[in-house]
Amino acid sequence: MALSPDESGRFANLLKEHADGLTARWAELVGVSLQGRMTRPELERQTRELQRGFQVALAAGVQDLADEAADELRAQLSELSGNRARQGFSATETAVSVFALKEAVLDVLGDAAGDAETLRDYVAFTAFVDRAALFTFDTYVRVREALIADQAEQLLELSTPVVKLWEGVVAVPLVGTLDSARAQVVMERLLQTLVDTGSPHAIIDITGVPAVDTQVAQHILKTVVAARLMGADCIISGIRPQIAQTIVALGIEFGDIATKASLADALRYVLGKNSYRVVATKRTER
Repeated sequence: MALSPDESGRFANLLKEHADGLTARWAELVGVSLQGRMTRPELERQTRELQRGFQVALAAGVQDLADEAADELRAQLSELSGNRARQGFSATETAVSVFALKEAVLDVLGDAAGDAETLRDYVAFTAFVDRAALFTFDTYVRVREALIADQAEQLLELSTPVVKLWEGVVAVPLVGTLDSARAQVVMERLLQTLVDTGSPHAIIDITGVPAVDTQVAQHILKTVVAARLMGADCIISGIRPQIAQTIVALGIEFGDIATKASLADALRYVLGKNSYRVVATKRTER
């Protein structure tokens, strides 16, 4: 149900005439739904701004939320949704903050709400508020999904560090499951580090990978091939007995790729290839 110009005008006047009372009541209702997680002054500021946005849109003769006259109101609702999403509120709590305007207006109307004409106006107005709340809900969901995607990407990057072990030796300690998306990040970060450091050796350590299946092995092999194309020799470390048995049972072939049981063994192997001699020393007690 769209608002008529007359209905928009009447509710614009009502919002303007009862601005202070509506702000206080609206903020009170929202505060109950948010269970005290926002201060009263902050709630009153938000509701006052939104109330002004509704009043301006209605005074301009808005009939639907998609109208050009509602541009500023939509911007306010979008800002509210974005802020609430970043602050950790739920989509329902965000939409309820807009829905509460209907009850606040009804309280202001009082006995007049029983009048037939006023009741028709109120029904049209509540439909407009419902569309505004749904717009807020949809905007919240989009913002929240974007935040989750950004956080997932950041966690993915943090979970695949490339560290420098020695001059000319870098390592990628993998922890957790290696899927296609993460394998791509591993490859990109390793290749970029090889370019930045000019390292001729790279160790891919899979000690923290719980299981190696055909798909994981393919991801590792692709990373090794990519590193070799960059001129780096790759060693795979962390081949535990269980993983070794799985690799044999699956018939996975690593070809001429050097494999070692631990990261220390892999580093010792690389240093040996570069004519470094690794000698174990006994620590003396003081």
